[in-house]
Amino acid sequence: MLAARAAVVSSLLDLQTGGGELLSQLPHLPRLTAATEAWEPNVRRAARRLRQRGAWVVAAHEDSLPFGSATFDLVASRHPVVTSWEEVARVLRPGGRYLSQQIGPHSMRELTEFFLGPQPASSARAPEMARAKATAAGLRVDDLRGERLRAMFSDVGAVVYFLRLVIWTVPDFSVERYRDRLALMHREIERNGSFVAHATRFLVEAVKPG
Repeated sequence: MLAARAAVVSSLLDLQTGGGELLSQLPHLPRLTAATEAWEPNVRRAARRLRQRGAWVVAAHEDSLPFGSATFDLVASRHPVVTSWEEVARVLRPGGRYLSQQIGPHSMRELTEFFLGPQPASSARAPEMARAKATAAGLRVDDLRGERLRAMFSDVGAVVYFLRLVIWTVPDFSVERYRDRLALMHREIERNGSFVAHATRFLVEAVKPG
């Protein structure tokens, strides 16, 4: 969907681009393409990857974007930590679109609770919360859809790799701290063949009225 949108606009902004992986895979980049990233190692990585394709990479947090109002036809973000809907609306041109795949509520909850115990219910990442915030910022939500995806871990080493990569799943994770729980998970995987969790995602497409 993003590739199709990017092919027909003249300006694109990718927020929280990470290492620029998403933009680098698009077959066509608009004449004006920019990306933001706040973590310095990723800023350097994204710059190396994207400058050769004519895209600008800017070190910035989403709550204060260093761009003029009504600059971009399309703003995108994949798995943003937070979404500053007011800033998204500000930098979009009238008729411009925001397209984002976001982490849904209780994603990988089974994995979190295996290590940390029961967690309180929260609506912070609920799709309808995103709709309400987008609407409050002056955007019109044209598409909002969610998905619950099954994730299977067939060995405990894969779990360790995942928890070191996606650090908010178990924020204080280390092998030493959770050695007993990892041993228990290892036995459970040997007994059942895998440990199963569920990732939640939702897609939101919003338009700035013209």
